[in-house]
Amino acid sequence: MKSNTKSKLSQVSFAVFMSFAAISTSAIAEEEVLPEYTFMDAIKTGKNMTNFRLRYEHVEQDGLQPPTLPNGTANPTATQDIKDAEALTLRSLIGWQTAPYKNFSFAAQLINVSKQIDDFNDGTNGILINGGTNQAGKIEYAKVVDPDFTDINQLYIDWTGIKNTRVRLGRQAVNLDNVRFIGDIAFRQIMQVFDGVSVLNKSLPETEIFAAHFEEVTQITSVQRGGDLDIANVRYRISPTEFLVGYGYFSNVSDLGFGNAWFGAGTLNNSGRPNLTADQSNKTFGVRLDGTHPFNPNFRAHYTAEYAKQTDYADGDKRIDAHYYKVGGGLGFDNLNFRIDQELLSSNDSLYAFQTPYGTNHLFQGWVDKFLATPRQGIKDTFVTATYKWDDFLFFADYHLIDADEDFNTVGGGATTKGSRYGKEWNASVMYNVNKNIMTKLEYGKFSEDDHYAATPNVANNVAGNRGRVRDTEKLWLTAMYTF
Repeated sequence: MKSNTKSKLSQVSFAVFMSFAAISTSAIAEEEVLPEYTFMDAIKTGKNMTNFRLRYEHVEQDGLQPPTLPNGTANPTATQDIKDAEALTLRSLIGWQTAPYKNFSFAAQLINVSKQIDDFNDGTNGILINGGTNQAGKIEYAKVVDPDFTDINQLYIDWTGIKNTRVRLGRQAVNLDNVRFIGDIAFRQIMQVFDGVSVLNKSLPETEIFAAHFEEVTQITSVQRGGDLDIANVRYRISPTEFLVGYGYFSNVSDLGFGNAWFGAGTLNNSGRPNLTADQSNKTFGVRLDGTHPFNPNFRAHYTAEYAKQTDYADGDKRIDAHYYKVGGGLGFDNLNFRIDQELLSSNDSLYAFQTPYGTNHLFQGWVDKFLATPRQGIKDTFVTATYKWDDFLFFADYHLIDADEDFNTVGGGATTKGSRYGKEWNASVMYNVNKNIMTKLEYGKFSEDDHYAATPNVANNVAGNRGRVRDTEKLWLTAMYTF
């Protein structure tokens, strides 16, 4: 962790622990006297946080890129087809969390990601995929955002001195609800983790309250970004499988690494100021109703209804003003489940579209990751999903029709020719649990472009103009993971 972050966190942690100390003293005094339990006992009876994941990824993508010169830079005077990516990477997570000792437990986890086959562009120049990033010397390859990396993945202290409450201080992974807004992006080899303090309280009947203040985030590109992220999430359990959630997320981070992907290239719609430096601070309020209602042990209904509003926050750009909804449902029979849903990330008159910068976005709009940042014209994704479990196998398939919320310009179409459909995508996977420790998975995704998206009007149908298109792409993954 960075030194400035440590000093801020120490102040936060001191205030948190001092505020709870008086309450915990009386609670501890009333506890039943137990046999002597040592710190070594706490270590030995703790929880393993170790696993190893080997993944092969193959990417075929249409389009052109400038080839790389011998010095590793792009050649601006020539172009070539994007080369297929071949990536074999190994992620090692090694860690342990102690059992509670005098209301404290300690967790530490190291991460190492190493490339075994390195024919890919890992996109590690500090900006995420849609920001137009490329790894030096590998610009001619399709992207696989799994760079070499070694660091502390998680390092935190848990305190449980108040009944039904856990305070966690340090670097930690966080997954809330369906990870649409806050998640650890566990699919990628480098996880997203947060530095700060969080509180989980379960004192109220059937209710979980999660609150957090984070001052740094480590992203999947390995870049660490500082700022303030405050989280409030209240989850009420209607039944064992049905939930009502209210949430507020406040991100006072001027640069989340998305460059001008949020607002357009150059100075588009920004009074001559560069969009690359536009402040990305935003706040989001929402409510979510989600669950599975069983009618009998073999028949059930699934449903989701969610709405959120996103606006500028702190010094955030005033164009940040959009809303979100997800509605859908389906049925389950024995081991078969299927549903149909629609998700909208709306557009603010093509100036800005609803964004989810801390979410596990790989799980949404298909697995091919064409929309990790929402285009300014927004997204309306209508999709069907089916799963089937047989013995130790889990089968999955989905199909997406991905449209824009606002019509967009098309390549070579002039200022008056508009398009509305980015494309279609389907995904399929089969997961096999060999035993309780070993998991294997085969996954495939294919995105097919429809209307040729152009970020601005009057984009010519040439090499430069075609770079903004959402190109046909296929991806294949083979994964094996061993968990202790």
